[in-house]
Amino acid sequence: MWRAAGALLLVMTLAVGGAEAAESTDWKTVSTGDVLIRVRPRADIPGGREFWAEGDMAVGLPYIASTLKDHEKFRRWMPHVKESRVLSEEEAGSRVTYTQLDLPIISNRDYVLRVEEQEGRDEEGRETLQQRWSPANDVLPERRGVVRLLRNAGSWFFTAKADGSVHFVYRFTVEPGGSIPGFLAGVGQTDAVMDTVRAVERRARQLAADDPARQGSSPPP
Repeated sequence: MWRAAGALLLVMTLAVGGAEAAESTDWKTVSTGDVLIRVRPRADIPGGREFWAEGDMAVGLPYIASTLKDHEKFRRWMPHVKESRVLSEEEAGSRVTYTQLDLPIISNRDYVLRVEEQEGRDEEGRETLQQRWSPANDVLPERRGVVRLLRNAGSWFFTAKADGSVHFVYRFTVEPGGSIPGFLAGVGQTDAVMDTVRAVERRARQLAADDPARQGSSPPP
């Protein structure tokens, strides 16, 4: 059960995050390594927790954008993702996605999201990318034998750095769903966040290495 709760947090973090500063005194720092991670309880969500993480990825912004925008391939590189589909593309540039998680011990979970990206530049002229998502459960009925995660929202925010890497801020809310006791949602929280961050970075670095335009050049360290 403990392993299952950690796995649930791992795969959910891809679908929930944000660029806001961790300004509240309710936040508790749980990691101060390469990635700073903070967490606080969500009183409005039974067993819910909100996470905030910040750090760097040694890969260019275009490859991170390609990684996160290609939802259909999430099942190929993100642990426990059994199914990942784009249900529709919307006129405003957003899309509706479906994800099902195949988890150890506990029943499968799934979620339907409306996802959008916004590219721009900050005050210093650096390229930025923000991805936000929110629930879109009305688009697809719940499936028998699969627990629907109803509260799933957040964002990534990336800023390109001069050395070819990126800085990220990542914020998300976890709702365990189903019969998992609320306190188990925090089990393995630090490792799960780190695993998700590193999975995104590895996938982006793979895309960079496979890019014909980069052949003969070295990726960021």
